[in-house]
Amino acid sequence: VQFVESGGGLVQPGGSLRLSCATSGFAFRIYNMGWYRQAPGKQRELVAAITITGSTNYSDSVKGRFTISRDNAKNTVNLQMNSLKPDDTAVYYCNVPSRLWDWGQGTQVTVSS
Repeated sequence: VQFVESGGGLVQPGGSLRLSCATSGFAFRIYNMGWYRQAPGKQRELVAAITITGSTNYSDSVKGRFTISRDNAKNTVNLQMNSLKPDDTAVYYCNVPSRLWDWGQGTQVTVSS
């Protein structure tokens, strides 16, 4: 199982980024997927999840600003992040919530003026 996250970077408050996670090694289409983040000195947290049927859930901290989506043909899961805040600064990861396999390297998102 492999997760390869990309799309992070440095962005000003109020800006947007689109993260992508390429997956391999498992039957992507039969698993719910999630995006997680870990800020310095804090525990990793689940911020967005999407079911195999496309239903979505978000943490209160990102609801209304982030949108998770999946492409079963490409085995990828994406995270559109709008109206970014400094508190969104973290390393972002994807994984399967019911399995939590080995983590990828993540992608750094830094929100700063």
